[in-house]
This record gives sequence, C-alpha cells and structure tokens, in this order.
Amino acid sequence: MSIQWYPGHMHAARKQIAETLAKVDLVIEVLDARLPGSSTNPMIEQLRRARQRPALKILNKADLADPALNTRWLEWFRAQPSTAAILMGEDNKQGQARKLPSYCRELAPHRTGAEKPLRALIMGIPNVGKSTLLNVLMSRRIANVADTPGVTKSQQRVETGEGFILYDTPGLLWPKIERPESGYRLALAGSVGRNAYNEEDVAWFAVETLQQRYPRLLAERYKLDEQTLSLPADQLFEVIGRKRGAMLGGGRIDRQKTAELILTDFRSGILGRITLETPDDFLLPPEPLAPTDHSGDPEEDQSE
Repeated sequence: MSIQWYPGHMHAARKQIAETLAKVDLVIEVLDARLPGSSTNPMIEQLRRARQRPALKILNKADLADPALNTRWLEWFRAQPSTAAILMGEDNKQGQARKLPSYCRELAPHRTGAEKPLRALIMGIPNVGKSTLLNVLMSRRIANVADTPGVTKSQQRVETGEGFILYDTPGLLWPKIERPESGYRLALAGSVGRNAYNEEDVAWFAVETLQQRYPRLLAERYKLDEQTLSLPADQLFEVIGRKRGAMLGGGRIDRQKTAELILTDFRSGILGRITLETPDDFLLPPEPLAPTDHSGDPEEDQSE
C-alpha cells in the first residue's frame, strides 16, 4: 500500500511558499532527525534551487535519533552546495534557537541590521516540531502546537526584533511520495494524517525495520529471546501484543491496540534512539545550485 497525504490547505500553502521564496534570503527546513531523507521536501528543494537560495537544515528530535547516524546525516547535508546543517533536540533547543539568527547570517552575510533585515522562510513536514521551535525562539506562544499533523494552515510573518524576519509556513508534504518506504516512515513518525494509513500496516513496518536495524532495542523493550526475534514481522507483532497485554476475549490479540502501542513506543522514544534510514539507503546528492546572478536576488518586500 502506498501512503499519500496532501490535503487542500497544503496545495494553497505551496503556492504561497513559491511567492514568498521570491523575497527571502534563505530557507530554514526543519527535518526529523529519525528520517532526514524522507522528511526533506523535494518540492521545496526544487523551488529553492530555482531561486538560488541557500538552506539551513535543522535535524530536530536529534535526542530521539541514533547518535552515530546524526553525525553521518550532518556530514551529508553539509557536503551539499549552499547548505548548512545543525542538530536540535530537547537537550539543546533553547541554545540552538538563540543561535538561529547567527547561523542564518553565515549563509546570507549581505543582510544586516534594520535597514537590510535578514529574511528567512521556515518550513518543514507536519508534526516535525517547527511550531515549538518558533515559540522557543520568540520566548512566547505565536504558533499552535499539537500532536496532530496539519494544525497550522496559514503563513505568518514574525519579526524577532534583531533584524531577523521569519515567514512561518504550515507543515507541508508534497503531492506524491515516490518511495513507499518513505510514506511508511512519515506515517510512523506521525507526520501523515491518520486517515491516510492503516496503523497495523505501519506497526508491522516498524517491527520489520527494527528487526533489521535495531534488534537489541526491540528485544529489550518487549523482552524477546533470540528465537522469537527472528519470527516473521506479522507473528512477532502478535507476540508483542500478548506481552503488552493487548488482548480481547477468547485469547485473541487486540490488533488495533497493539499497533497503537508500537507506534507510541517509537514516537515517544521509549524504544530507544532510532534512525530509520541512512544517506546510502536511497538518496543521491542534489544537483549543485546554479551560479548566482542578478535575476536570482530576492525581491524587496515594500512592507519592510
């Protein structure tokens, strides 16, 4: 089954983002450090490269991701043209948020002070933590935060008072997720609307992925021996349901509850620090940005 989710407000947001890109100096993209490749929006990558805008990639939820793969992904993104990358998690969010303007100025040093404020578009997939980051940066609540993807539905303009202007966008996916595994990873992370996928299917995918990549964490969480750990994913799913007490009458597994337990364990980090993909799995380096020329300069926003 292919997982796709592109509600109407995202189509409208895509058009607005394309217009906003004409008047900003760079793009800040908030990624999920547990799935950095799958949470990179190819549509925005294409738009920003066409406009010749540099990018700051924030690998958020890094405290839930595999530390070794955090390093690999940072190196991969930093090797791309006109791209910087940083890690962010609950353990360093305050400090990294305060440094955000300085990181951006390194990418656009020609924009300084109130006369020439630095203008950035901040975007990311649904439920990646962008709204929380924005609230931390501003030290007040200016964006709604919820566990349900798609809460923010309109763009807003935010001034930090330090010659730094942010255009905040709704969580955005793209019209067609080309790789099926990316759709499942996005669903597993909670970045796809609940109506777009079957929770049991995604839980099976999670079990199979953990069997292959993090068998020790899977065994520790659900108290599995080596023989049980080697069972097919559908059978192991049932074992986990029994061990977690997700039962119906007559000794039957409550499959829905089992799926919910597995998804919650991943999303909350209870399973451990897990990254679902590596740069080598399916990604190729993007094409280099074209040389900068006058036609690519940001259009001045007369409201500033």
